Amino acid sequence: MVMWFRDPGRAEDALPHYFSILEGEEAPNFLNAKKIGVNFRRKQPLEELWKLHREGMERLRENDLEEKPEKNLLDLKATIANKLLESCTLCEIKCRVNRKESIGYCRVKESLVASDFLHYGEEPELVPSYTVFFSGCNFRCVFCQNWDISQYRVGVELPPEFMAIKIEEAFKRGAKNVNFVGGEPTPNLPFILETLRHVSAPIPVVWNSNMYMSEEAMALLDGVVDVYLGDFKWGNDDCAIRYSRVPFYREIVTRNFLLAKGHYRAEFLIRHLVVPNHLECCTRPVLEWIAGNLGKRVRVNVMFQYRPEYRAMGYDEIARTLEGEEMEKAARIVEELGLRNALVG
Repeated sequence: MVMWFRDPGRAEDALPHYFSILEGEEAPNFLNAKKIGVNFRRKQPLEELWKLHREGMERLRENDLEEKPEKNLLDLKATIANKLLESCTLCEIKCRVNRKESIGYCRVKESLVASDFLHYGEEPELVPSYTVFFSGCNFRCVFCQNWDISQYRVGVELPPEFMAIKIEEAFKRGAKNVNFVGGEPTPNLPFILETLRHVSAPIPVVWNSNMYMSEEAMALLDGVVDVYLGDFKWGNDDCAIRYSRVPFYREIVTRNFLLAKGHYRAEFLIRHLVVPNHLECCTRPVLEWIAGNLGKRVRVNVMFQYRPEYRAMGYDEIARTLEGEEMEKAARIVEELGLRNALVG
């Protein structure tokens, strides 16, 4: 297999906020959100809570912090997220199931943790990463390598307070970040926000996602996420429908990357999995969009780890691993576009 890597040290050019947290120079975003006082009642109408949220975010951006307010912006975010479960619109499928009573399209009702551990297989700047795998997903990727948790309800239900203790313990053991993944973390956003309310450790939050969140979910993530570890899978909607069963993929995912670009002190680490026979329809347009819209300094991981898992053998065009020529071509595209902080391999 061709292995072609740029210098991992370049990550500091793309992720200065993240590295400042690791060095103790800045606080993770969620801890600053806890220092924004917000006076609200949990039974207030959702429209009123969103108005208070907008005001709180403005104060966060103005650095209008106070120590230990009675109620804070993170509390408000958790309250709004919990209300959204009653007619779920956390992702762009927008199934509107009352997930307090039933399982949504994502196969999630209550959040189930399939596994959690210090992960050493992520990008160099992330490891060791305390990775929390949730079951369930809003995608139906035919080649999913985590299909055993993404397509089924497995795992254990943990109280948010206990999950917070586990995050604190992982931080003491040397975790550089808490990495919420799946499956997909989006259906579990209420649980994640409630968990972070109980975390005091200065640990960066990594949102390891397919980036198919709704605008409401994006607003709640603003001021919480330090690094968007986002997948950018497909360069067009036809491939997204055929292999992941998601409509309007390119419009929604590019919108969310642009929204995240404007989020409070948020940074990117974008993954693109190179799929056989999809260099021109997906790899090239994905990387062109990233270079043109997020800049050539953004951290990108162009990955060659594709293997035909789950149901991929039913699709002849992707029923194999990458060929050396495809790897070389992907590497050339990265070079041509001048993505200077890329990992390829």
